[in-house]
Amino acid sequence: MRYLILIPAFCHLAAFGQSDPAPEPLRTRITISEKLSAEAPAAITTVDKDQLAANPGVNLDDRLRSVPGFSLFRRSSSLVANPTTQGLSLRGLGSSGASRTLVLWDGIPINDPFGGWVYWTRVDAEELERVEVARGASTSLFGDRAMGGSLSLFSKAATPWRLHGAYEGGNRSTNQLSGGFAHLWSKLELSTNVRAFATDGFFIVPANRRGAVDTRAGVDFVAGDIRLNYLGGKDRLALKLDVLAEQRENGTVLQTNSTSLGNLSANYSRENFTVLGWHTREQFHANFSSIAANRQTERLTSVQSVPSEATGAAGFYRFGARDSHFLVGGDLTRVEGYSLETVLPTGFRQGGGVQWQRGGFVQADTAWKGWKLFGGLRLHNTAVTAGASNTFWNPSGGVTYGRKNWRARGTAYRSFRAATLNELYREFRAGNAVTRANAALRPEFSRGVELGFDWYGENWTLQTTGFSNALTDLITNVTVSVSPTLIDRQRRNAAEARTRGVETSLNYRWRGLRAETAYLFADSRFRAPTLARIPQVPRHQGNLILTWLSAGNKTLLSGGIRSFGMQFEDDVNLFRLPGYATLQMSARRTLTGSLSAFFTVENLLNREFLVAFNPLPNVGAPRLWRGGLRWDGRIRK
Repeated sequence: MRYLILIPAFCHLAAFGQSDPAPEPLRTRITISEKLSAEAPAAITTVDKDQLAANPGVNLDDRLRSVPGFSLFRRSSSLVANPTTQGLSLRGLGSSGASRTLVLWDGIPINDPFGGWVYWTRVDAEELERVEVARGASTSLFGDRAMGGSLSLFSKAATPWRLHGAYEGGNRSTNQLSGGFAHLWSKLELSTNVRAFATDGFFIVPANRRGAVDTRAGVDFVAGDIRLNYLGGKDRLALKLDVLAEQRENGTVLQTNSTSLGNLSANYSRENFTVLGWHTREQFHANFSSIAANRQTERLTSVQSVPSEATGAAGFYRFGARDSHFLVGGDLTRVEGYSLETVLPTGFRQGGGVQWQRGGFVQADTAWKGWKLFGGLRLHNTAVTAGASNTFWNPSGGVTYGRKNWRARGTAYRSFRAATLNELYREFRAGNAVTRANAALRPEFSRGVELGFDWYGENWTLQTTGFSNALTDLITNVTVSVSPTLIDRQRRNAAEARTRGVETSLNYRWRGLRAETAYLFADSRFRAPTLARIPQVPRHQGNLILTWLSAGNKTLLSGGIRSFGMQFEDDVNLFRLPGYATLQMSARRTLTGSLSAFFTVENLLNREFLVAFNPLPNVGAPRLWRGGLRWDGRIRK
């Protein structure tokens, strides 16, 4: 933490000129599609393409860690983390690999249909126009996967005869090659993009604890997408296909996993009406092992295969007059998946089925002078084959009052999340820690209240929010027994929990300089009698940021300090993960009109920090650097 005092912060990169910028109005709307959005009484953070391009990180999750409250289930980067731990948490609503935040890419959900986690390798951060982060269930637009909020990703629009390509290399035999093409033909828009990445990775077990079974953890992947859009006067039809193939080494000789998936989607919009649909197919494979105490030998315990598919559709219609607006809609999702596991030396274990999600909602807002009132209601049903069917009413309401450059806001809501098929039916192992499934899990609920204040001026922008969430039947990994050779856990509905805290961000701009700081305090605890801290949730996290753009916009410098407080690995608070801070830096220089060079460093001071216990401590990423060339321009006819 001393680095926060001694070193100035450098991280985000923003494209702004040398003259004083005009005031930036705060975003107050959640974007559903290009032609449809809804007002919200919540704090909404926008990360633009210039910030994304400059932040260090191979994948999007590392580039978004400067957003207050953004974290995966564990502290690990998606560069080495098992996919099943890549669920997204906002404001401390974590404690399991299933994401409590809905992630949308051009309006289409990309949370894993079987487990809820996110494959961050699917998305090339360099090809996004912006990211919108909405915390909390302050509206009724989305279903149970948005219990903690939503993260919306928007691709760059096609431009005539655009061709881009990049190569970057770094330490630990890291190589990435990416490229794409885009063009406009009258009313047709075509975009393609592909990215291939490989690395030797790094050891996740400390040097003094390694044995013969330990190897580097890392990932090799290829991901790509193709988009075809029809742009009419009033109509827009978007078709998209994206695919991913990845192979992961999980830190020992025998522990590996791989994933292949494809998603086909369509999105039709006409004025105030939007309808969309998608179909996803995925195949996940994983090997699990038991490791001797001296880490000299390893025994394969199971081989797992998880085929799954999902089909979904949603529709939205907005209407109203003058100062009052209504948004109505509904959604339907069918997920089918199975965990097929060969248990060694002999045995077979199978679980899974079909899960249905059906919902309808109405959301309204009305304005009077400086006041805006919000109200929403969602009726949602979830059902699992051979399981219970549950129907819920989820209300939300809020109020804002604004004058000129400031806005005060308050909101209250109730939301829920049904257990995923993964939590119901799939067992997994991390080192010598086993987590068992539980087909009897009940849905979890959250009741939230938040109050906030937003202010923006010519050079300053301030957002601050206080929040409280009461969690009922929280689904978490409950420790059953602990021994030197095995930790036994099971997914269960824990006692009630509560998360209280405050988040704040302050931005300052002056000519070519931009300074940003953000902080989140989240006290997440189980209710009496234990009062134990909810696992994987730090009480404190924050960052300090400074950016600089030279005259002529040719040289960009950035960097930053990210700080995370102490957190616990488990529900009984036996394994403590100390707090830490890391320093990131990046630079980019335009060489010609279309060619630029760049260099980034993560964890510049090579700080060692803990990310997990299983029961051996695991460490996070050491110093990682990458450099390369990027060409982005038009093909001359």
